Amino acid sequence: MQTLDVALAERSYPIHIGPDLLSTSLIRERIRGNQVMVVTNETIAPLYLGQVTASLGDLQCDTVILPDGEQHKTLATLERIFDALMEKRHSRTTTLVALGGGVVGDMVGFAAACYQRGVDFIQVPTTLLAQVDSSVGGKTAVNHPRGKNMIGAFHQPRSVIIDIRVLGTLPEREFAAGMAEVIKYGLIRDPRFFDWLEQHRSELQRRDDAALAEAILRSCRNKAEVVAADETEQGNRALLNLGHTFGHAMETFTGYRQWLHGEAVAAGMVMAARMSRELGWLDDDEVARVADSLTPWGLPVTAPEGMTTADFSDLMALDKKVRNGRLRLVLLKRIGEALVTGEYHPNALTRTLEAFCDKG
Repeated sequence: MQTLDVALAERSYPIHIGPDLLSTSLIRERIRGNQVMVVTNETIAPLYLGQVTASLGDLQCDTVILPDGEQHKTLATLERIFDALMEKRHSRTTTLVALGGGVVGDMVGFAAACYQRGVDFIQVPTTLLAQVDSSVGGKTAVNHPRGKNMIGAFHQPRSVIIDIRVLGTLPEREFAAGMAEVIKYGLIRDPRFFDWLEQHRSELQRRDDAALAEAILRSCRNKAEVVAADETEQGNRALLNLGHTFGHAMETFTGYRQWLHGEAVAAGMVMAARMSRELGWLDDDEVARVADSLTPWGLPVTAPEGMTTADFSDLMALDKKVRNGRLRLVLLKRIGEALVTGEYHPNALTRTLEAFCDKG
């Protein structure tokens, strides 16, 4: 097992990474009260819920099993967690455990932020995307029909427990979607990691334990460093959203049903690279290298069928990075260096959208 710390003063917490961690005492050790509510979904419950509840000893342990899928990341689904907490009389010393992917983690974190004005929670991510991204950093939210993650709060977990063995049951498509977020860290701030990912693609594709552990560790270290420097996204934490402004628009356009989050981010990162080329920062070879890092994983690099430039413009206008009516974008100065900027000519964005929608 390897352990990283997210350095946030009194809100600091460990990230544990290794094989076969679900049945250890790690979750129990981070619970301060005598009540725990484990929240998972219909896909994960039959696989891992028993292991987790068995590890909690004599605590009052209750469970909630939610429907699976991004389309269920709503206020209506969130109420099921609150209803269970109230029904089982959980106090403000309870701990929520998020056992699942990014949807479960985001909803449980938001429930923990809200229940009795804030209770503890622990992230136990079961998808690659959640392990390297959404479980770390304290962003919690649910979706609104008009925009992704528009209703939420910052609420840091007590710990993040990453069992790499659970990736053995992860479908190929879900695994590939997680790789989009892994590749993102190389693009925004770690060019050596980007090189390493290109060199070790075959090991990662066959899910070699050593390669997986290294990729997850380096991804989490990158995110932990960014979060520690900018917890509530007042500055450079926004760099973690490379591809997300475009990607969230695509997810919303498809009703959160057609594409996985990582798939939308992959296409969004290609759009960001093309926009960076429009501004003279990347050349054609670098744009191709960005796309070539994603396509071997079967990730999309074109827009959803039927999506127009007007659709993109309308949906991106609701992005959380809009400031004083100006949409700020995360773009690439070069591979391994990103920036957030609203200083670009509107025609550059228009050309990027038109080329992406018309030609793919």
